[in-house]
Amino acid sequence: MITPDEEKAADQLENSVASSPQESMAQTTREDLSHAGLKHVEGKSASSSLAPSHSLWTSDASGSVHLRIEEGCPEEPITVHQMFNASVEKYGNMHALASKKNNTWEKITFLEYYQFCRRAAKSFIKLGLERFHGVAILGFNSAEWFFSAVGAVMAGGIMTGIYATNSPEACQYVASDSKANIIVVENQKQLDKILQVCDRLPHLKAIVQYSERVQQKISNLFSWEEFMELGLDVSDEQLDDVISSQRANQCCVLIYTSGTTGKPKGVMLSHDNITWTASNASRAGDMQPADCKQESLVSYLPLSHIAAQIYDLWTGIQWGELVYFAQPDALKGSLVTTLREVCPTSHMGVPRVWEKMMEKIREGISQCGYVKKKLIMWAMSVSLEANKKCMQKDEEKPFLFYLADSLVLQRLRAELGLSCCQKFFSGAAPISPETVQFFLGLNIRLYEAYGMSESTGPHFMSGPEAYKLPSCGKVVPGCRYKMANVDSEGTGEICFWGRNIFMGFLNMEDKTREALDEDGWLHSGDLGKVDEGGFLYITGRIKELIITAGGENVPPVPIEEAVKKELPIISNAMLIGDKRKFLSMLLTLKCCANAETMEPTEELSAEAVEFCRELGSQATNVSDIIEGRDKDVYQAIQEGIDRVNSAATSNAQRIQKWTILWKEFSVSGGELGPTMKLRRPVVLEMYHNVIEGLYQE
Repeated sequence: MITPDEEKAADQLENSVASSPQESMAQTTREDLSHAGLKHVEGKSASSSLAPSHSLWTSDASGSVHLRIEEGCPEEPITVHQMFNASVEKYGNMHALASKKNNTWEKITFLEYYQFCRRAAKSFIKLGLERFHGVAILGFNSAEWFFSAVGAVMAGGIMTGIYATNSPEACQYVASDSKANIIVVENQKQLDKILQVCDRLPHLKAIVQYSERVQQKISNLFSWEEFMELGLDVSDEQLDDVISSQRANQCCVLIYTSGTTGKPKGVMLSHDNITWTASNASRAGDMQPADCKQESLVSYLPLSHIAAQIYDLWTGIQWGELVYFAQPDALKGSLVTTLREVCPTSHMGVPRVWEKMMEKIREGISQCGYVKKKLIMWAMSVSLEANKKCMQKDEEKPFLFYLADSLVLQRLRAELGLSCCQKFFSGAAPISPETVQFFLGLNIRLYEAYGMSESTGPHFMSGPEAYKLPSCGKVVPGCRYKMANVDSEGTGEICFWGRNIFMGFLNMEDKTREALDEDGWLHSGDLGKVDEGGFLYITGRIKELIITAGGENVPPVPIEEAVKKELPIISNAMLIGDKRKFLSMLLTLKCCANAETMEPTEELSAEAVEFCRELGSQATNVSDIIEGRDKDVYQAIQEGIDRVNSAATSNAQRIQKWTILWKEFSVSGGELGPTMKLRRPVVLEMYHNVIEGLYQE
């Protein structure tokens, strides 16, 4: 039943868009909601929607915090349910989610999406989900993942994603720390992980499997169909009472860090963190509300990471986006096939995804005939030059650019499935200038987002109105920043403030105090500088700074990127030298990956083989180069490093020694995190003996 206030608000909405296509949709949605018997919870004002609080932070799952509401801030705090409620009113009959079943895309509307989430919430309540206890979700992106996430929040729990690549022990840590009452798993593979550790999960009450047939008869293990039937006898009133008790300054989501420097930390995000960021960060990226133009995207990145979760799940609800779910083997090669079918209007990738795409395109170009190859290279150089000039002078692009784009580049973008895409985002890790410039050559602007799990994702963003290379764009409107401990060159630690700043680390008061200073500013640990136009440039990370035995501070990332730019055969370059007399470097070569396991093989990639051929080397495997110390390849690498050294600001910043490792870094190998970010402490430990060998006299 709809309240009088909601009826009045809906009438006002109708009047404001009279004779628009949305008018009948809004009316139909209200009627559908009424017929469905769904009782909407009344909206609350900012003052009544907040739980009592005494601080800007807490480490208690049931705690509440002061919100960083600036004077004159127009957005009132709302819960996740209130955000969804408002979207169903506006977009109820529009398609929301699309899943591929039997080679056909099956779509559901926002109203159906909302109803499925309520059913999931009732089933969680039936299973005994306790307030502020976790619902852990372990598996690949799907509609069921979304229903579980939103349903967990509606039912008063805390939604907790677990990386699908986690070991059983890592799963156990997250589930135990979040006091998970229910764990939702994708398939038998993920179920097996939980079964190995369930005796160490005292809060666990049930497991739900959402894909594949349940193979085992185990008490409190439910198929998705069984799960969705469980809560049918839970009344709307009972669920609405739980929803009504929720406040915008309470925790609803946990994001676990990768734990590269210790135990993973549970980043507590409030309803307001989620709803405010979903609304404001997407505006900076020019995402459009569905009543203007419905955006579409493909969901494939890990939803346990804040970047994908904000982009796919919460922003999708906020603005009425149509989300297509990729196949589980998306990163093994099927992503482009899905992109071609869907033709999304917006696409996000972590840097390694864009790099892999770049490598695939280059491989395809290398196999073209002479004339076609020359035509593509010409078109890309015209596009790169035109895009660079437009950034500097904001002038009209020349006719030659439009000719190159229509004749060549449009077809290349279509082959990637990006022919209709207007917004391209990169986040979760720094992206190399080489990759950015390559895509500019395809007339694709990669908008870089910079932030942390602790800032609910993006705090700075590039976009159509804030684009300048090699910056991360400008601060998201409504957020603030300051630079701490600024040096003579204007470089300092980047600190964040805003409605997006997290509540605290779960059960870790000491770590929370380390992250937030006395005034509540979040210290990022990243070093950067801001130019006169407000554009942010990341220069390094405090914890990654190498301090040599001579006391020289060396930021590793610029040197590593320079080496990879000089040497197209190199996939990973990691600088070593903390407390050492000189710098050395670990290198890996670009290799093919096993199509099933995604583990790197010894076989060199097509680009790496071409690099060798141009030198006169016949190498096709890593062993061909290392075992025989291929003089052509080794000499070329040394010459590339010499060129990087020639640009060094001091002798202390020169690479004195280097070595090639036998295999590429990978997620499965442990050297890379789930978002392909280099795990430096892990690499240092794994290759300790190799590193020590570089420093033996």
